[in-house]
Amino acid sequence: METQARLIVDIARLDADGERYQGELPVALFDLGESEVFSPEGGVAYDLFIQVLGTELLVRGKLSLPLNCVCVRCAADFKSVAKDDGFVTSIEISDTTDFLDLTEEVREAIILALPGYPVCSKTCKGLCMTCGKNLNTGGCTCHEAGRDTRWGALEGLS
Repeated sequence: METQARLIVDIARLDADGERYQGELPVALFDLGESEVFSPEGGVAYDLFIQVLGTELLVRGKLSLPLNCVCVRCAADFKSVAKDDGFVTSIEISDTTDFLDLTEEVREAIILALPGYPVCSKTCKGLCMTCGKNLNTGGCTCHEAGRDTRWGALEGLS
């Protein structure tokens, strides 16, 4: 992997009060694996404040990765963002540490922010289990036609 594409901090040149790092890292750098329900649509954007506090490097900020997703309920395509608005990591350093690569810490945070169960909206109704119609666009009549009435007497009870 190329050094230029990684998030490397030059600790020796870091301002004593800390510095802000902003940019975007290519998604290929993170090896996020294959998924049937999402695919990255760009790089990982970062906005970090980095400072040395004693013998540790404190990193705080925001990470985001735009995604193309497939709703697991209705199979509709939609856009989303995997983000970590409270990214914080602390790494122990010594007097001999000149450079520190934060790429792995960013990768772990983005992986944790990826959707495990992406849905297009909280109110998504999904697909009909019988005919496959998208219930977000209207109801279907297949349940009424082949309705099981064995429990019909219990439906009136409340």
